[in-house]
Amino acid sequence: MLNKYARAFFTRVLTPFAALLLRLGVSPDAVTLIGTAGVMAGALVFFPMGEFFWGTIVITIFVFSDLVDGNMARQAGISSRWGAFLDSTLDRVADGAIFGGFALWYAGNGDDNVLCAVAIFCLASGQVVSYTKARGESIGLPVAVNGLVERAERLVISLVAAGLAGLHEFGVPGVQVLLPIGLWIVAVGSLITLVQRVVTVRRESAEADAAEAAAAGPGSGTAR
Repeated sequence: MLNKYARAFFTRVLTPFAALLLRLGVSPDAVTLIGTAGVMAGALVFFPMGEFFWGTIVITIFVFSDLVDGNMARQAGISSRWGAFLDSTLDRVADGAIFGGFALWYAGNGDDNVLCAVAIFCLASGQVVSYTKARGESIGLPVAVNGLVERAERLVISLVAAGLAGLHEFGVPGVQVLLPIGLWIVAVGSLITLVQRVVTVRRESAEADAAEAAAAGPGSGTAR
C-alpha cells in the first residue's frame, strides 16, 4: 500500500530534482550506484555503533535515489531492462545492509542474540519475499498479490523505529524499545507476506497447469 501511494507522491515531489540532475549530465545509473553506496555507508557505519538516529538520517537521504533514478530515466526516455535490473538488484543490496547493520549491533555492543537473529530473519525473509514474486513472474504467472509487508513497509517501519530509538542519545527516555518492536513487526509481517505469495503462486500454477491440460485435450498425453 505504501509502495502504491507514497511512491506516486514522492515521484511528483522529486521530478524537478531529477530534471536538474539530467541537465547537469548525471546518468540514472550513477544515481542508483551513489544511492546504494550511501545507504550501505549509513547502515554499516552508524548502526553497528548504535548511532541509530544519524544512521537513519543518512539512509533516508540516499534511499530516495530509488525514486529519482527511475524518474530520470522516464524523463530522458532511456528506460531499459538493464536499468530495471540494476535498480532491483541494488535494492536488495541496500536492504541487506540495513538489516545487517542491525544484526551487527545486536551481535556486538547491543548484546542480544535473539534480536540479532530477528534482524537476520528480516534480512533473509525480505530477500525471499522479493524472490518469490520475481520467480513466479519468470515462469509466466501474474503473482496477483502484494502481501502485508512489502519493501516500502519494511523500510519505513524499520527506519522510523531506528530513528526514534536513536533519540535516546539526546536524552529521550524509553525510546530504545521501539527498534526491537519494529524488527519484530517486520519479521512477522514478512513471514505472513511470504506465505501469502507462496500460496498465491501455488494456486496460480495449479490453475495454469489445469488450463494447459484442458487445452491440450484428453488424447494428448503420453501413453504409458
